[in-house]
Amino acid sequence: MIRPAQPTDAGAVGAILSQFIAQTDWMPSLYSAAQELSFAGTMIDRGWVSVAEPEGRGAGIAGFLAVDAGYIHALYVAAGWRGQGMGGRLLEHAKSRNARLELHTFQCNIAAHRFYGRAGFREAGRGDGSANEEGLPDILLVWERAQP
Repeated sequence: MIRPAQPTDAGAVGAILSQFIAQTDWMPSLYSAAQELSFAGTMIDRGWVSVAEPEGRGAGIAGFLAVDAGYIHALYVAAGWRGQGMGGRLLEHAKSRNARLELHTFQCNIAAHRFYGRAGFREAGRGDGSANEEGLPDILLVWERAQP
């Protein structure tokens, strides 16, 4: 089930974000876990976040998506749920509500390139890392709903 995030989901959303950063060799750790939780709470308060909450397993939140005005700020899936279609479901949720989506991903994030490519995103630009906090070269990806 995908639903709008509630303020009480901030801990789980922040934990998924922190988990990804801790488990990803190339991703610099710029903030404390408390700051990441606060960031999650801010995105939720702004109404950007939807969470994937699978039924039956009692696992809580398996992933989250943060979208504002067609820009995907974050899409993360908990480690135990990766590879099971949860990210795709979250992305389809965003596509059903937007005619156009954009996001930046890091050039070194090969898995993200494959994921978004399979979902119909195309490369629209590259950056040298000077425009993001991590300082990592990035790629702008764009998806547009096909016109009937």
